[in-house]
Amino acid sequence: MLKVQEIRELIKLIDQSTIDEFTYENDGEKIKLKKQVQSAKQQPAAEIATEQVKTAPVESVASSPAEKAKAEVETQHNTEAPAAEGTIEIKSPMVGTFYHASSPDAEPFVKVGTKVNEDSTVCIVEAMKLFNEIEAEVKGEIVEILVKDGQLVEYGQPLFLVKE
Repeated sequence: MLKVQEIRELIKLIDQSTIDEFTYENDGEKIKLKKQVQSAKQQPAAEIATEQVKTAPVESVASSPAEKAKAEVETQHNTEAPAAEGTIEIKSPMVGTFYHASSPDAEPFVKVGTKVNEDSTVCIVEAMKLFNEIEAEVKGEIVEILVKDGQLVEYGQPLFLVKE
């Protein structure tokens, strides 16, 4: 089991990162950490600037190359067509690498046509050498897989479309 000091270090690292959720499992013990969602009044200035990127031209808000790249990605996500009527998107809860299966030679967790429940594992997102199982959190049938195996995904990026 992790010591209290190690847990505090993890909390600090997660707080300073873009990760919103972290799960650690070892020998049947599990620790799950989640960041709290802040309202716009409580958001730090850097996050508010990122929010403005969605409506302002990229050059007017982003100053560093990293901010410009992030702004371009967010702008691309906003121009995508909304999900088809009657479908729900399963979105990535973190930045990382998307995997359809637990290993390269294993069967994918889900395929088009697979029926899922709220607790069904649909994929894995690897973030900082940690493999996070992503659950559907909805009940229905997978109608489209929106990302490829091994593809980098952003926080909030749609991964699957599910028909209820």
